[in-house]
Amino acid sequence: MTKDDVLMMADVLSKEKDIDRGIVFEAIEAALATATRKRNREDIEVRVEIDRKTGDYKAFRQWEIMEDDVAVESPARQTTLAAAEITHPDASHEVGGVVEEPLETVATFGRIEAQAAKQVISQKVREAERARVYEDFKDRVGQMVQGVVKRVGNREAIIDLEGVEASLPRSNWIDREVLRSGDRVKSILAEVRSEPRGPQLILDRRCPELVIKLFQLEVPEVGQGVIEILGAARDPGSRAKIAVRSHDSRIDPVGACVGIRGARVQSVSNEINLERIDIITWAENPAEFVIKALQPAEVESIIVDEESRSMDVVVDENQQSLAIGRGGQNVRLASELSGWELNIMTDEAAAEKAEREAQLAVERLMTQLNIDAEVAGVLVEEGFVTPEEVAYVPVQELLDVEGFDQDLVEQLRVRAKDFLDIREIAELEKSRPQADLVAMDGMDDDTAALFASKGIRSMEELAECATDELVELTGIDFERASALIMTARAPWFEASATEAVSA
Repeated sequence: MTKDDVLMMADVLSKEKDIDRGIVFEAIEAALATATRKRNREDIEVRVEIDRKTGDYKAFRQWEIMEDDVAVESPARQTTLAAAEITHPDASHEVGGVVEEPLETVATFGRIEAQAAKQVISQKVREAERARVYEDFKDRVGQMVQGVVKRVGNREAIIDLEGVEASLPRSNWIDREVLRSGDRVKSILAEVRSEPRGPQLILDRRCPELVIKLFQLEVPEVGQGVIEILGAARDPGSRAKIAVRSHDSRIDPVGACVGIRGARVQSVSNEINLERIDIITWAENPAEFVIKALQPAEVESIIVDEESRSMDVVVDENQQSLAIGRGGQNVRLASELSGWELNIMTDEAAAEKAEREAQLAVERLMTQLNIDAEVAGVLVEEGFVTPEEVAYVPVQELLDVEGFDQDLVEQLRVRAKDFLDIREIAELEKSRPQADLVAMDGMDDDTAALFASKGIRSMEELAECATDELVELTGIDFERASALIMTARAPWFEASATEAVSA
């Protein structure tokens, strides 16, 4: 191989495979080293160095330096430190390093050597291609990409993505979608896996992010950030909902996304198998936003439970099926979009639920405050449903209740505060370690308190723990966790030994 051949090969492979020229030179160096080794009768180690500008190359034979007291298994490849200092006095020497000397370069290679060199170059170039693909795509996960369907199989479609094959699994297709070779499709790059056979690019056309990215592409105001898409929910292939808001009061976000005669939203719909898209104006108030998200159904009232993050949505009976949608689709998408659990009910069902909850609240207050049903019923009717509200609302609010006098109000507040104090003490007791755990060998107060806060209050409960479980739960180190558990189990072993002796 002449120097001109080397330079030409580096240029051609670099351009054809779109990889760095230096990587190609490294592959050629490895190939020439392999071919040179095969020309030698001994099993030697060879290094080849190519001048990147001229194409000239040099070959060097190498020996690995071993410790003096280690037996040299392969004299053709290894040498001891003492021998290296004698044979190569001008080189630097350290165990694990190498010493080398020039080899005569070979201008032509036989068929076997040439084939070996070709295989090495091909392998190195493939590895470089795989590394380039992984580097090119690993930071693009979550972005929208466009490609051409190359072939369609039973389990996946292979998409030509900028000259790289990507997989669109059947599970990530839009419902009732038909893909054919040559179709252009847009997808979200869901995952880039680095595998021995090369990077695997996994695409997804079902995720809500695809709708958002399509609107960013189709609607200039969205792409420029004037209109913001705050969320999306999809039933792929059937219906989608997106929430939008405008940062410019002069621009209607819904109108901008719909476009003239619906051109923009229709263009997005065409990309996702004619999926119907509802565009909803964002509202800061969750209840107001849910009312918009449930359109076209008309909502009569909403009861918000912030603690459970749920809403009871009351609609007229003839609007119930519209609010729920076919197969629950409308309410499900509205729930996903808003982040709230939505319960659709009629006036009658809402009234029945309110009555049941009021009765439960009455029964709770009767037990908690030791009062009769009449007083508890008045409290619930006036909106005082918990001991906290009775104990800490301004006194005048209770005095304003018809039939309540000063003595009754004071008595109710005292009982409410007593109940809360007792409950707090009970909660503290639940989080306090028992005496046997505190007194256990190897235990200290801080660790016992930590265990109790995680629900481990006694030696018996500690003994039942697995070491991994205790480490994950408390964060203490593995060895200490294991030692404490074994100490807690000591009574088990003593009992077993006693039973064995008795037997």
